Amino acid sequence: MNRFNRTVMRILDQSSWGLLLIVWICLSLLSNQFFSLTNLMNICVQASSTTIVAVGMTFVLLTAGVDLSVGATMFVAAAVAGKLAVANAPFEVCLLAMLGMGLAAGLINAFLISRLGIIPFVATLGSLYIGRGFGLWLTETRAIALPQTFLALGTKQIWGIPLPIALMLSISVVGQLILTQTRFGRHVLAIGCDRAAAEKAGIPTRNVIAGVYVIAGILASLGALISLSQLGTVSPTFGEQREFAAIAVAVIGGTSLFGGRGGIFPGALIGALLIQSVESGLVMLNADPYLYPVIVASIIFVAVLLDGFRSSLVRRLQRRPIFIP
Repeated sequence: MNRFNRTVMRILDQSSWGLLLIVWICLSLLSNQFFSLTNLMNICVQASSTTIVAVGMTFVLLTAGVDLSVGATMFVAAAVAGKLAVANAPFEVCLLAMLGMGLAAGLINAFLISRLGIIPFVATLGSLYIGRGFGLWLTETRAIALPQTFLALGTKQIWGIPLPIALMLSISVVGQLILTQTRFGRHVLAIGCDRAAAEKAGIPTRNVIAGVYVIAGILASLGALISLSQLGTVSPTFGEQREFAAIAVAVIGGTSLFGGRGGIFPGALIGALLIQSVESGLVMLNADPYLYPVIVASIIFVAVLLDGFRSSLVRRLQRRPIFIP
């Protein structure tokens, strides 16, 4: 790889930082209040739930898989917590129930994909519809108002840092450490690069793949808890389309849809802050609400184009010339 190609690869690897910087500069020029400490803290708090879910999604994408059921998992976990809270169950019981539902959802997906060999897209798409239907049955398609203990969770602070931000940062850092400093993380990347080669190398591919879906399920339920602490209500549309937001955040953060390349910190964190910054900036500018999805989709489209170009460049550089005598 010559110096020019190395420079291009370095630029592409840092493209998420570049997109975030461009967005921040543009919004700060259009609104003097955008760079206020209060607004930046609000952006981080609002991005915390999506970031946590995106951490689990990143593990899945790195194995060249996908989990379309994280939004439904959030809904089911929130519905169970809402039912228990209405029945005057302690907050600790509600929390354990939510994490238990996330674990159960992850185990179901893991079994379908790693043991039965069902394609991840199909398996998790089925889980999405089943989970969404189960959640609607639990809530009877009605909103459930939660007690003040859930809202109080969103206002708690740890060393002066709001709890949602502290959880977002800690989970992102721990996820990155697992990915880069543990055998499990190296196995995840190896499977995403070449599953057949990973199997030949003796990597327990089925167990590793099962593990990433369990992680995604647990973090989806934890993301639901953060969302509940901000909303205070379990609505019939809770968690809807959050799977697409998590995928978008991971891809914008530099995780490849083809597996084997990406990161969590600051990757997924940068992606979530980018999307939330755009939405917050548009609100401050009183922009047409119908433009929100168009602008966010444009940013996602640019990120996917950069990912495709980066993958194409890597394949071209790794291609070995054939000499015909």
